[in-house]
Amino acid sequence: MFKGQGKEITGYGKDKYTIIKDLEDYQPGIYDKPLPCFGCGLGWFSFLVGFLCPVMWYYAAFLYMGSYYRKDPRERAGLAASAIAALGCSVVILIIVLIRLF
Repeated sequence: MFKGQGKEITGYGKDKYTIIKDLEDYQPGIYDKPLPCFGCGLGWFSFLVGFLCPVMWYYAAFLYMGSYYRKDPRERAGLAASAIAALGCSVVILIIVLIRLF
């Protein structure tokens, strides 16, 4: 026996197996479900559609400010990206309006 090794364990625990996970009683977790809007999530879907219709960015920003992502934290990044895009769109619209007025 080498230094640091204990007793021989070849016979230890024989015939005493425990099933860790039974495939017949599979219960999907909360994050195993696919995200809505074609699987990319409401936030990223709003971000992409927002380039065609910027109102979607404001809708997603409203959801972000209302903590919609607490239902599913996977939505947080897309909603934040949409909120930033809505802010950028607002700044551009404000600049255009100020230039046209003065």
